[in-house]
Amino acid sequence: MDSAEAAACLRRIREGDEGAARDLFHFLYPLVARLVRSHLPQRTSEEDLCQIAMVKIFSAAAQFSGKVPVEHWVSRIVINTCLNQIRSEKVRRELRMSDLGEAEAEIVEKLATSTEAPNASDAAASKELVELILTRLDPSDRLLINLLYLEGRKLAEVSALTGWNTTVIKVRAFRARRRMRHYLKELEKKTSERKADNS
Repeated sequence: MDSAEAAACLRRIREGDEGAARDLFHFLYPLVARLVRSHLPQRTSEEDLCQIAMVKIFSAAAQFSGKVPVEHWVSRIVINTCLNQIRSEKVRRELRMSDLGEAEAEIVEKLATSTEAPNASDAAASKELVELILTRLDPSDRLLINLLYLEGRKLAEVSALTGWNTTVIKVRAFRARRRMRHYLKELEKKTSERKADNS
């Protein structure tokens, strides 16, 4: 199935065609699951959020205008669903050393005590550290960092998915990166202080 056939399925769904609904579900589910996985809130099951997003897509079938590809329309619904879920469970808590696993703590210690960047063997722990720091950001900033830097999307794509203009995206991304650096510095400082206390 391609985008044009998916658009035709949406029209048939509005007319009550259950077969079209099944076909569209099977076509869209991999895209929905991939997007949910990329933007999954911490305390929500991937399967649950996929189902919520699919319900929203089918509920909004009558609103599909056909001016954009079905995949873009679906992506926007899924990302907004994830963003709403992130907002609903948002808790701004202090990032503590006890939140870190052993590998992440070692990365922070290396960053705090050495001028060298972590090596390639530390990649998994570095990724987990970045994900932990991302949880401290506002949901919209976390979404933006994820889209721009972890998924590598272009400004125009992010603009189409979020509805924000490129200037807003650039400013928000700059501020989000600055906050992430601040959180990392906090962890490095705590690591240095803990090391000094143990000496």
